[in-house]
Amino acid sequence: MPEYGFEQRQKKFIIPPMADKWEKIKENLGKSLKSGQYQLWIRPLKGKIIDKTLFLYSPNDFITTWVKDKLLASIKKAAKDTLGEEIQISISTKKGIGSKPQKIQPKAQELYLPVKKKILPKITNFNWRHTFNEFVVGAPNEFAYAACRTLCTSKNFDFGKLFLTSSPGLGKTHLIHSVGHYLTKEKMSGCKVVYLPSEEFANKMVWAIKSNKMADFKKFFREQVDILMLEDIHFFQGKNKMQEELLYLIKCMEQNGKIVILSSSFKPKELRGIDSQLISYFSSSLIAPIEKPNYELRLEIIKKKAQLFNIHIPEHVCTFVAKKIKNDIRQLESCLKNMALKAKLLNMSVDLDLATEIVKNHVDIKSEPSIEEIIDSVCSAFNLSLERLRSRSRKKELVVARNTAFYLARKFTDLTLKEIGKRFNRRHSTVIKGITSIEKEMYRDTPLARQLIRLMERFEN
Repeated sequence: MPEYGFEQRQKKFIIPPMADKWEKIKENLGKSLKSGQYQLWIRPLKGKIIDKTLFLYSPNDFITTWVKDKLLASIKKAAKDTLGEEIQISISTKKGIGSKPQKIQPKAQELYLPVKKKILPKITNFNWRHTFNEFVVGAPNEFAYAACRTLCTSKNFDFGKLFLTSSPGLGKTHLIHSVGHYLTKEKMSGCKVVYLPSEEFANKMVWAIKSNKMADFKKFFREQVDILMLEDIHFFQGKNKMQEELLYLIKCMEQNGKIVILSSSFKPKELRGIDSQLISYFSSSLIAPIEKPNYELRLEIIKKKAQLFNIHIPEHVCTFVAKKIKNDIRQLESCLKNMALKAKLLNMSVDLDLATEIVKNHVDIKSEPSIEEIIDSVCSAFNLSLERLRSRSRKKELVVARNTAFYLARKFTDLTLKEIGKRFNRRHSTVIKGITSIEKEMYRDTPLARQLIRLMERFEN
């Protein structure tokens, strides 16, 4: 098959011998660029040199734009090193060498499998909340973003499964929704997409088993779904029967050429209580971690969101907010929304005083919390001594308090899971289980969930 989707009808197009020069330039780029950058952006390019101009052809507009914006200087340098002279660079998509425009497919519908309906499957629309255009790209999330965009736009996406991993609030859901939105709303590819939190997927599986509909359940995903997106896959820890069914299902989908996108707050190697075969499957995915946003990315997010919220934020105020809110993009967005709303309600401009007042409601503007401060806050909130918090007791209130401390330490510090566990004389696996428990509880409308949310707010204040 021709590389990168070049059509069979283009066989008459012959790249001149000077294309060998491009291959040598690519070799130099492979040495100077990071492996991920080379594989994603340079490897798909075709090239030829005519009259001291290097003509490059990419498989899609996304790669064309990215190379122009990010890598043109690197290509020019590699070309000069290879050829001994400077040359001009021209890059376009494959349409530049005669490919016909693709036919627009009928608008796709997203698939949704109900729990309480007796007929399986049912097709309904899904409300995708995020798009790629709203996602701000920087070093901490560049690879995850590129993987998701490439999955959507390239015919040469080599992986049938993608595993997004990060701490809460850093963009996993945004990227997953962006994939769904692009394929079903923008590209109108006819691609059938199912998006579900893992807990909801598990509930549907349980219902199918109890209703003797498991055959229909498997057939639905195996035959009628093109892309399955499951969030918070760590929910399946300790659920052995569900893990067996999940592994069988996603393997069948992969064998049928379908794509599975998974997300988790933990890397595959960090998961406990998961069958080794399932861990192996996760590990063989394209693993795309999202790191905590650095200062440059936070600053870009603030400026981008200010445009979306239609609010002017002076440069010095942007830098102040970027330096104070460091760990959670959702928290950063919430701060900006509050600034915009207060400025609008009071008919005032956004200045440093307003920003300071709002930021105080989100974080301690003096310093980042330490693990010791987190432990003290949890002990105070739950009226516990440090000895009881670290004790071996399995009383419910103590377990909840410890799990809350695990969650806060993961969210606000750079400690590893193993380091957090050492502070409480607990194993790495116990920390993961505790964090998962808190994440799961906070999505529910229960007295405990409301108590936890109030605690988070007080701690952040």
